[in-house]
Parts: sequence; structure tokens; C-alpha cells
Amino acid sequence: MRDSGARISSCSLCRLRTREAGGVFLQAAWVLPLVRRAGAVTLIQRFGSAANLNIHLHCLVLDGVYRRTGGEPVFQEARAPTGEELQGLLEKIIARLMKGLIRLGYLAEEEGMSYLADLDPDNPLTPLQAASCTYRIALGPRAGQKVLGLRTVPGRDGRSSATVLCADAHGFSLHAGVRCGTHQRKALERLCRYITRPAIANERLKQDGSGNVVLQLKSPWRDGTTHLGMTPLEFLQPLAALVARPRLHLTRFHGVLAPNAELRAAVVPGPARSTSVPSDEQAHGAPARMGWARLLKRVFDLDLEHCPQCGGAFRIIAAIEAPEVIVKILTHLGLPARAPPRAPARRPELCQAA
Repeated sequence: MRDSGARISSCSLCRLRTREAGGVFLQAAWVLPLVRRAGAVTLIQRFGSAANLNIHLHCLVLDGVYRRTGGEPVFQEARAPTGEELQGLLEKIIARLMKGLIRLGYLAEEEGMSYLADLDPDNPLTPLQAASCTYRIALGPRAGQKVLGLRTVPGRDGRSSATVLCADAHGFSLHAGVRCGTHQRKALERLCRYITRPAIANERLKQDGSGNVVLQLKSPWRDGTTHLGMTPLEFLQPLAALVARPRLHLTRFHGVLAPNAELRAAVVPGPARSTSVPSDEQAHGAPARMGWARLLKRVFDLDLEHCPQCGGAFRIIAAIEAPEVIVKILTHLGLPARAPPRAPARRPELCQAA
């Protein structure tokens, strides 16, 4: 399984890249087109390390293809792509991507020059997205200015060390240097958790004494910048730009991993069978790869399996679903029995006054 990250400006064309990447592994495995089946999972990320709008794709691509000659499908591993193959793949992706953007109307072409088309000038998110791409403030008293950067470490020169299995061309980059072996499940899980991470980590977000938001960068920039400072309203602007449009799937499956693929049932493993079922899964009576309590522990660091006082293991006594019983128990404990009402959105003049 290889992670191949590419910075591509249109997430609607992610299938283009996985089709081309699959072709590289098909050629490397020397498999006939009629019997080969590649597979990949694409995750669309809209953010950069500074909470800026930076649409790019992370693809988990199978390092080989599946062959089926009558019986069960057999996986045939392919060799690693060479630097020349990656460069050629990137050039092909760029050419097809530009043609697709022009065909869809996102780019306009005149006399051999391409530029962004003005599709929806009345869209309120357009200035927010444009400012977020360039680390600028879109609205407010500091509109058009750069986000305040704090430099706490010495800068470094612009020379970057060469990266193995990485190609760059015309502002696009293609990285294929991360690979997980067949039995490296922990490494694969870390990789999947990395590419599915949220835009902002709570531990990197602080508020200073004046009430401004301070965002610590994941790694210092070349000029030594380690933190970005914004007012709360300025910080909401890049967050709004990161919101994807409705009904857009940010995770796509391709090839043998696609939902309706012919070989998916034979390739994707089912739930692991275990004789010792956790108590939370016994209570709900449905098999799961990981119980809800363990998921809460992993995601939110909430330990619902052990007592915070004595450290003993909790045991589920009953699952209460009747609303009237839940209200009666919460009222007896002195806890609110209903969710707090939603506050209406503030008017623009109130936001400017704040």
C-alpha cells in the first residue's frame, strides 16, 4: 500500500489521477489489461498546515494488481515506480487536469494562455477562499493584509533537499515515497489516521492575553515563522473557506476497492471473528470492528471503559432508549433533560461591532 500525495486544484477530477497511477502499476506488473484490477482510496483534503485553503489529494494505492483467471483473485506485487515514471505520470496528470478544468469551465483559454474563469462573483465564499489561499485577511479592518506571523526560530535558506520518489512540475507535486508492507498494520493505521486528520489540532490552538487566536504551525517556515496570530473574527474566515460544498464525498474508492466492484467481496477482508466479544458489543448485539467506547477513547481521549476513581473496568448494565425514562433519570440527578436551544446567527452589524 503506497501513499501518493498530489496537490491538485480540482477535487472533482480525483478519479483521473488514480486511473493514471493504476496504469503505472499495471505496466510494472506486466499484466494484460483484460485480467488486471488495480485499487486505490482517495482522500480529499482542503487544508494546509496553517489552516489555509489548500486542496490536495492523498491516495492509498495498492502496490500491484489483482489477477483472476477463473478462481480466487491473486495479488501480483509490482516494483516501485522510478523517478522518471513519476515525472512522466505527473506531466500526464497536469495535461489531462488542465484540459478537464477548461472543459468544465473553471479555466478560460485564449491564445495559448489559461486563466481562472469568473464563475460566480456573487458567491460570498469566493473572497474568503481567495484570501485563505494567500494567507490574507478577507474582511474587516485588516482586509487584504497578510496574517500576522510570529518568528521564534532562525530562518533557513530556500534550498530543499531532494526527496526520493517525488516529482515537481509547474507548481504541481507528486509524492510516492511512503510505503506500508503487507503485515505492517500499525504503520498503515498511522498513515490512515494522518491523512484523515482534521484541519486543526487543539493542542496547537491557543488564545493570548488580548483575546487573539494564536495558531502554532506544525513545522517552522523557511523564514522562521512558527505561529500565526488573528482576531477571533479573522480566524473564522479561513475556517469558513475550509467547509466543503454540500453532498461532496471527501473519500473515494476506486478499482477493486470501489463499492460495486466485482472483486471487492473477495479482496476486502470481513469483520474479524473473535470468541471474546467486548461487553459494549454484546449489549448492542451487532458485530463491529471496534467498539464505540474504544472509538471515543481514540478520537476524543474519553475513557468510558474504566472508572476514573478506582481504575476498575465498567460493565454495561442496561441500554436505556425510552425518552421518558431518560428524562426521569436526568431530572432526578439534577441534570438538564433537554439539549440547549440553538442561538440565532448574529446580524452582520453585530459582528462588525464585536
